[in-house]
Amino acid sequence: MPTASSSHPTLRIEYYRSAIGRSWRQKLIVRGLGFTRLRQVVVRPDNPGIRGMVAKIPHLVRILK
Repeated sequence: MPTASSSHPTLRIEYYRSAIGRSWRQKLIVRGLGFTRLRQVVVRPDNPGIRGMVAKIPHLVRILK
C-alpha cells in the first residue's frame, strides 16, 4: 500500500473559477478531478491522464507548486 511519503510525482490543482455556464463535458472533468467547491485544492498523480484533464479546462483550474 503506498504511503503519503512515496516518491511518485503529484500535482496540486486548485479549482478557482466556476463551471456554471460551461459545457457538460467541462463540468464532468471538474467532477472527475474530484472538485466539489471553489477554491478547493486536490492532489492528484502527475500522469498523462490527469494532465489531459487539466489541459481541457485551463480556464477553470490552476496547477500550484
